[in-house]
Amino acid sequence: MKSKSVRDIMVPLDEYATTHQEATLFETVQALEKSWQKAGASKFKHRAVLVLDEKGFVIGKVSHWDLLQALEPKYRKIADFDRLTHFGLNPAFMRSMVDKEELWDDPWNLLCARASNILVKNAMRPLNDDDFIDEESSLAHAAHVLVMGRKLSVLVRRGNKVVGVLRIVDVCDNICEMIKSCSI
Repeated sequence: MKSKSVRDIMVPLDEYATTHQEATLFETVQALEKSWQKAGASKFKHRAVLVLDEKGFVIGKVSHWDLLQALEPKYRKIADFDRLTHFGLNPAFMRSMVDKEELWDDPWNLLCARASNILVKNAMRPLNDDDFIDEESSLAHAAHVLVMGRKLSVLVRRGNKVVGVLRIVDVCDNICEMIKSCSI
């Protein structure tokens, strides 16, 4: 497992969905769908859109979670969900929050208006040091980073420049291929 590197299995930056920080969520959804069409028969679709600044540098990421949270503004009233999920809240409590706070009660046609008015820079997740991995890192190290960080993807760096995205689905796919090749 140590013979493969992150570079060998990452999705190159130019093949990943990107959008500008001043784009709207509507435009971001279009960028994501365009990346799916471009990928064609590819095994796995992208699950996030990378956010670029005016110089083309990656400054954030919009995941499916970020998109849904931004489209329902009442979530901001409730709490910091990144911290809440670590407390192991039970399903009944979570359902009661939806009812009590009337989450997703607005008419669905308001989604289009919201998506057209929310800038991606206000919905994106800013990047931290643990959102990156070096392209020379081993597959073993990458698996460790993804598991310990409970991440679906990390950005791949060459020096200080982002050159791709390493997705957990690609790491798992590679490991599964290795397992299938074992002679037991």
